[in-house]
Amino acid sequence: MTIWRERQPLILASQSAVRKSLLVNAGIAVETMPADIDERGIQQDSGLADPGKIAALLAAEKAKFISVKNPGRYVVGADQTLALGERLFSKPTDRAAAAAQIRTLSGQMHALQSAVAVAKDGTVLFCDVSVARMTMRPLTDAEITAYLAEAGDAVLSSVGAYQLERTGVHLFARIEGDHFTILGLPLLPLFDFLRSRNLLAV
Repeated sequence: MTIWRERQPLILASQSAVRKSLLVNAGIAVETMPADIDERGIQQDSGLADPGKIAALLAAEKAKFISVKNPGRYVVGADQTLALGERLFSKPTDRAAAAAQIRTLSGQMHALQSAVAVAKDGTVLFCDVSVARMTMRPLTDAEITAYLAEAGDAVLSSVGAYQLERTGVHLFARIEGDHFTILGLPLLPLFDFLRSRNLLAV
């Protein structure tokens, strides 16, 4: 017995272990099916510049892509963008890029835009964007080097080159926003929608 009321599990269109664990820990029956879409190509073709709209578009496209392949199933897509002013960041390609990115963010406040979407049979039923504002403390090159040595290649899997639930927490002076938004899956608006469809027992 889980909180999820459907006979078949909710599908998460992501390979993120963190996003899956958030759903599982909340009592949701879930299986993962990563969406193999050209995210950068979709973003470029859209002509969008607003970070929140980009995140919403990509979350919706991931959910739609997987829902078409799984008729009758509810699919959750998620995406996250990081913006420092008007500058958008992507996942670093290597440790040097991660160091450069953290050096740029050091002492600055950046915004994480986390989008979540739900689709069924190729139709997007719900989409929401939540924002968290993250202020990094001023960091020396020695501190950045020490952080990267401790964090390892995990920094390459995050758009900000940090994972707040791990050693990335040491980089910050101030955080404003929902914990789930920071981790890349805004659960509260998602669960509100699922309850509106009578899909949750609680």
